Amino acid sequence: MRITEHPVLRFERGRKVTIYFEGRPIEAYEGETIAMALHAAGIRVLSHSGEKHRPRGLFCAIGKCSSCLVKVNGIPNVRSCITLVEDGMRIEMQKGKEILPRTAKPPEWKDATRYEADVVVIGGGPAGLMAAIHAADAGASVILIDEQPKLGGQLVKQTHKFFGKREQFAGVRGVEIARILTEEVRKREKIRVFTETSAVGIFQDGDEKLVIGVRKNRELVEFSGKALVVATGAMEKMIPFENNDLPGIYGAGAIQTLMNTYGVKPGDRVLIVGAGNVGLILAYQLIQAGVEVKAIVEAMPKVGGYFVHAAKVRRLGVPILTRHTILRAEGTDRVERAVVAQLDENWRPIPGTEKVFEVDTIALAVGLRPSIELLHQAGCQIKFVRELGGHVAVRDERMETTVQGIFVAGDSAGIEEATTAMLEGKIAGIAAALKAGVATPEWLGEIEKAQRDLEEFRSGPFGKHIVEGIKKALLPAGGGSNV
Repeated sequence: MRITEHPVLRFERGRKVTIYFEGRPIEAYEGETIAMALHAAGIRVLSHSGEKHRPRGLFCAIGKCSSCLVKVNGIPNVRSCITLVEDGMRIEMQKGKEILPRTAKPPEWKDATRYEADVVVIGGGPAGLMAAIHAADAGASVILIDEQPKLGGQLVKQTHKFFGKREQFAGVRGVEIARILTEEVRKREKIRVFTETSAVGIFQDGDEKLVIGVRKNRELVEFSGKALVVATGAMEKMIPFENNDLPGIYGAGAIQTLMNTYGVKPGDRVLIVGAGNVGLILAYQLIQAGVEVKAIVEAMPKVGGYFVHAAKVRRLGVPILTRHTILRAEGTDRVERAVVAQLDENWRPIPGTEKVFEVDTIALAVGLRPSIELLHQAGCQIKFVRELGGHVAVRDERMETTVQGIFVAGDSAGIEEATTAMLEGKIAGIAAALKAGVATPEWLGEIEKAQRDLEEFRSGPFGKHIVEGIKKALLPAGGGSNV
């Protein structure tokens, strides 16, 4: 199931190692995660649910759901999608709720290692990378943390070329943008990077913000800063249909991670649900990887993505069925087929219009929701804004939330494109450096320029609803931070 040839990507795999799944030796490569190695070996069922013992498999591939939890070397609840393989690692299928193993002697408690900087950035995607770069350029010392093994966020799986201006990477593939921004971060001495590090809490510590993190599932760490940028991205949405929990049903981003980041085919025959830009681009990427796309189904009466993407997919022979929805997935331990039907004007399935697709994979490209859990826990005011994809943090024009010194950027501020995430990251990073007292007033001009660029990028027809949503998420005139 590994991809050996690709028209755009080249996969550089690390040293070959052996891991053991349920006692069975599995070939893996250093630098890939447990879930990727197991998928390459054809293993889809990773755990079973607690009550009905239904099979569970990979869904989001970014550590934000519980579908891929496994036991590793006796330790349960390990997220296999973001945990790197190690030679000799022993993995067991998790069966419902597991308990931590008892040891003959309790481990000795150690104080958390503490790291300090002017600005702490949570999230190493396009928004977080730009926030770290511009905060450092504005004079701040920066800590950048991300729970993934590598920086880049969603960019590392995007093989299509970006639109917009040249200075905003127009004509450059997302994977290349990730490489460029990562190099920019690495060459700045003011930025310290912590990958494989999960932020689990934000607290006020005197005049500073304190982030509690867990590094490599083993070490408790603390990060202290005068200002904090939360760029935690988003997670895939789920839709209700029969058997929607079967292994073989993935969020679109998970399939991109499998194919474009680790060079592993998600399956042989795929049905895509959702004809927005993500679903259309995913179809093309699947075909590039040698996967057959049976169809794209879309509940709306028309395609939601750009015409250029839809035209490319149709030229490749992929039917796009508007006014259709998925009724159910069928299979025993994994997807074997999908049943779809046409919808009437009241969004109800029309009897007799069912179509059956023999597929082993169902991709849900039905949207994202902002990851605002840390912002909520920190006390930031949260508001539901439909146009921005769900609950978001209320903020001002410099991306500062209602908690003084905490800024937000990217998809965690509202679901948009990577270009807007980078511009918001630039604004938040500079504003955080100003809040920390290390940036000079001249940097206000850079914030204003980024704000103008954002306004221009959102001026098209696809940005109209975003502009309306942002108006709802902004603090009212004269408002301010409450902490």
